[in-house]
Amino acid sequence: MAADRERLGECNLKLEMKDKKCKICRRLGVKLFLKGERCLSQKCPIITKPYPPGEKGKKRTRQRSEYGKELSEKQKLKNWYNLKERQFRKYVKEVLEKRGKVEDAGALLIKKLEYRLDNVVFRMGFTPSRVQARQIVNHGHFLVNEKKVNIPSYQVKKGDKISLRAGSRNKAMFQDLPTILKKHQVPSWIKINIEKLEGEIVGQPNLEEAAPPAEISTIFEFYSR
Repeated sequence: MAADRERLGECNLKLEMKDKKCKICRRLGVKLFLKGERCLSQKCPIITKPYPPGEKGKKRTRQRSEYGKELSEKQKLKNWYNLKERQFRKYVKEVLEKRGKVEDAGALLIKKLEYRLDNVVFRMGFTPSRVQARQIVNHGHFLVNEKKVNIPSYQVKKGDKISLRAGSRNKAMFQDLPTILKKHQVPSWIKINIEKLEGEIVGQPNLEEAAPPAEISTIFEFYSR
């Protein structure tokens, strides 16, 4: 009985976590692809329940303040890249300090976020979501220039080669990778070698290709208050 209750508790916890991710998208009114393949299906809650969560979700029509709009845009981009507030604020503050010295502050912010190792692993097609990418990087499954790196925030650069560690290739989660990668479209700044399960950084990310779901200038205004 105790074991059954424990398993039931684990199932309920997983369900709550799944719902929590989906509620973020519903609250912000945009699909952030936090659940990978589930987000591409017709079962995606933002399709089945296209309104904010909560009992009064369908009835909410109140206009948001300027601050509310800025907060919403910030939340969209922060969750899009699966970052905590402290991490995200650090990136924005770094760019704000250079604002006026760079041609496009928005492009610089996106470059920093796209160059995170967990995001690169996601963009390469090794995982269906950034959430999972962060987990497998943390577990030490990847090499950068033949050296193991288990820091999701690690900043790659042009010329770096990111590969799956030899000891990880036989794990069940990576068994279908070659087939998956053949169908996956990588951004122009990454070159994939499917046979070697390796990606090389051959360029720089740009705003147009990254297609972030938020207005970057509004985010800068939020943190400039």
